[in-house]
Amino acid sequence: MTETTQPVLTVEITSFSYKRELPPLLFSSLDGRHGGGFVFDCRSLPNPGRLETFKSQTGLDNAVIDYLMATPEVHVFKDHAFSLIAYSVENYLARGFTFLSVGFGCTGGQHRSVFMAEQLSVYLQKAHGQRLVTRVNHSNLTGR
Repeated sequence: MTETTQPVLTVEITSFSYKRELPPLLFSSLDGRHGGGFVFDCRSLPNPGRLETFKSQTGLDNAVIDYLMATPEVHVFKDHAFSLIAYSVENYLARGFTFLSVGFGCTGGQHRSVFMAEQLSVYLQKAHGQRLVTRVNHSNLTGR
């Protein structure tokens, strides 16, 4: 089987708040999902939401991204989480799997989890190009 005829892996990446009900699709078996995957708790990272400057912003905003990227513990967390996910993605691609779910949760589902979900999407697209697609869902952001 050539690379162009291999099934494409869909990686569904969800950001969410631990203060609210978990997103129903996170562990779903609907529409080709398998009911499993990874969930990472970002609450151990510095919380931009505790700083007045960032309260009304999200992990999609450059100021929040810059703040988190300047924090060493964010890089440690990101490197470890992304390494584990990358290992599974390679395994799933080799085995012809077509779906992987990844969730990132934080207190409000607005800053850290959104940032990590977006960063993972970019990371996977750069690493695997047409071999996979990412679907990013920010379950606690409205109007964005």
